[in-house]
Amino acid sequence: MNLCYNSLLGVAADVGDDRGTDALTRPLTEADKAAFRDRMCDIAQAKFAQHGFQAVTMRDLAAGMGVSSMTPYRYFRDKDQILAAVRTRAFTRLADAMDASEAKLRNSDWIQPGEAYFDWALANRDAYRLMFIQPPTAEYPELGAAMHRARETMAAGWRRLQAQGRFTGNVEDAAHMCWTATHGVLVLELSGMLRPPVQARTIAMRAVDAIARGLDAPTHAAAG
Repeated sequence: MNLCYNSLLGVAADVGDDRGTDALTRPLTEADKAAFRDRMCDIAQAKFAQHGFQAVTMRDLAAGMGVSSMTPYRYFRDKDQILAAVRTRAFTRLADAMDASEAKLRNSDWIQPGEAYFDWALANRDAYRLMFIQPPTAEYPELGAAMHRARETMAAGWRRLQAQGRFTGNVEDAAHMCWTATHGVLVLELSGMLRPPVQARTIAMRAVDAIARGLDAPTHAAAG
């Protein structure tokens, strides 16, 4: 039995596979490996958010997984690559939620699915905090692509209105203004800077409405 196969058996044992003895007599499948990476992202996301990226070590992540200290290196080059994977997954999931909401709004006058953005961010606070921890780099093209896709979801409603002839302004500028307003309020909310009766969602929606009025576009209030 060669060294590579021994390593695969070790990974199967580390993961705690419950498929019986078959798991110990064959290499892990791509699905097995993907499941391990996803579980590592879950552990890393929680630890990075709680303790800070710099304070967490690969050994900490392995311990959180219940595997040997060397097992994570079979899937990730280093901690930076794990953070990139965590952020890529988060941006992808946010974009999925935004796309699903936009699909429901295609026959609406409203601009963009800001409610869906808020819902996702507040339901995934750790992920949202980590998404913007670093700027994108060419080293992680999948992260860059996921960030671009998420950014594009903020422009989807504006493009729809433009195609309908109801908005003639700059789509990219409008999308960035709405994203800035929404993100800024969320950061204040997640950092505990807003206190009742101040409502983060209300502030963000009013800000987007103000942007829409300033750009002579339909507003959320009008759509409701």
